[in-house]
Amino acid sequence: NSKNFVKLHVVICCSITVSGNFFPSQHLDDVTVSGSNWITENNDRHTLSQTTKIARKLYCGYEQQTLSKREQAEEESLLAAIQWPKPPDDKITFAQSTDPAHSDFVIVKPSALFKVGDQLEVLVRMKDFQGKPKQYGGDYLQARIHSPLLKAGAVGRVLDCHNGFYKVFFTLLWPGEVKVSVSLVHPSEAIQVLLRLREERPDRVYFKSSFKSGRFSETTECNVCLPGDLPVCNFTDLYTGEPWFCYKPRKLSCASRISHAKGGYQKGLLTQEESLFFQSDVNIKRPIFPSGPDSVIVKPKAFTAEDPNVSPSGYYYQDQWRPRTHRIHHFNESDDITKCLQGKVIHLFGDSTVRQWFEYLTAFVPDLVEFNLGSPKNVGPFMSVDLKHNILLKFRCHGPPIRFTTVFSSELRYIANELNGIVGGRNTVIAITVWSHFSTFPVEVYIRRLRNIRRSVIQLLDRSPKTVIVIRTANVQELGPEVSLFNSDWYSFQLDSVMRKMFSGIAVHFVDAWEMSLAHYLPHNLHPKEVIVKNQINTFLSYVCPLQT
Repeated sequence: NSKNFVKLHVVICCSITVSGNFFPSQHLDDVTVSGSNWITENNDRHTLSQTTKIARKLYCGYEQQTLSKREQAEEESLLAAIQWPKPPDDKITFAQSTDPAHSDFVIVKPSALFKVGDQLEVLVRMKDFQGKPKQYGGDYLQARIHSPLLKAGAVGRVLDCHNGFYKVFFTLLWPGEVKVSVSLVHPSEAIQVLLRLREERPDRVYFKSSFKSGRFSETTECNVCLPGDLPVCNFTDLYTGEPWFCYKPRKLSCASRISHAKGGYQKGLLTQEESLFFQSDVNIKRPIFPSGPDSVIVKPKAFTAEDPNVSPSGYYYQDQWRPRTHRIHHFNESDDITKCLQGKVIHLFGDSTVRQWFEYLTAFVPDLVEFNLGSPKNVGPFMSVDLKHNILLKFRCHGPPIRFTTVFSSELRYIANELNGIVGGRNTVIAITVWSHFSTFPVEVYIRRLRNIRRSVIQLLDRSPKTVIVIRTANVQELGPEVSLFNSDWYSFQLDSVMRKMFSGIAVHFVDAWEMSLAHYLPHNLHPKEVIVKNQINTFLSYVCPLQT
């Protein structure tokens, strides 16, 4: 059975071109930059401008966006690059949807002689709950190779053949027995629901602000966009033009706003049939099993010249992350970190996943002592100081939308504006991460935020080229039926693809938290465990203090 399956593979994808006569040729590399990379052909061009228009029309504040021709072209190209294949029919029943338990994979030529540096190809065959082969693509898969005894792991690159088959390509990066794991994150039918929610229900996470004057206080709902005709307070940022609105309090003025907070998550978003596509032990992050061997033996190779264009960006070996494009220093002693950061100011901007860096460094380096600013727990801003070695470490959360408990209005700052206030130079280090809190909004909201940040980054590097700027990518996380509707890895993957494209060609460095969380053996977690954070920090500091070659 598995032999016939492999014979099939020649026919299955030979008609598929990676760019599918759709993307200009330069997009080919772009599509393959991300962990558990996803390449798909696309011949649905005419819907692009419609989608763009509809998304803006539906979403207030975005039809008033004035974009230059260049910005408009970039936005359309970004939206085109992340367009996802649709099932041929809107009325797919649960029984006809992808069932990971019926699906399987085979390693192409499992008994071939493999050496370090070779490519390994895996063919995945999708079936529905009746055991019938799927005839179309659009499922979201994640794949990795790993050797548990060596604590080694790397992600694979997925190619959708649009006919129920998928190819996964791995680069073999270490010798020994190497196992293959493939999992279905969401069936294509669930992705369509996530797409609908992103466009139609950006209010599914709502926010609130408190207003206070003397003894009077009121709380009202806030968001990037507010429906209805009620009077609103317009808190759109004057410098970046980032929109933010709250319903006007009945008695108090808009100027009396004192804080911002997460309001909550909307319930009842799905129909009964749709909810069947989101079941924890059935079709969310479920393994797909092999119908033959699930591992290969890899022989060492005397010398392997690295190809920086080949996926993946790095791999784990003995629990240490090894990027493939540059040498990394493992900062195992706190003194090594102190030596690297001596005389520097480090600004960490973003969400709780970069706050983990602040917490790790403050805990690990004894002389780095947190200065109590009286900020709310987990919210910030935070600051740690090492007076002896002249090190200043700061964390500040990004501006709204942000799902934190309570942020004082005066501390609601946009990263772009903060960057404009930094002089920069060889002793200034900046790390930025923005992704998780944007997953419930149309992608244009995220593109606008990154456009503003990118403009400030370019200006900062222009006036102070020696400033080190590092971007931490998104990461994968644990998913259940509810979390999937707000923070699915698929949403994060789409945003991450946009971010990488928008910052490519700019003198910033990337910490590939996506691959580092997906390639590791630990269970997926929105806030990765310490061993993964340590590897992120090693990568980050290796940009700040590169190894002398």
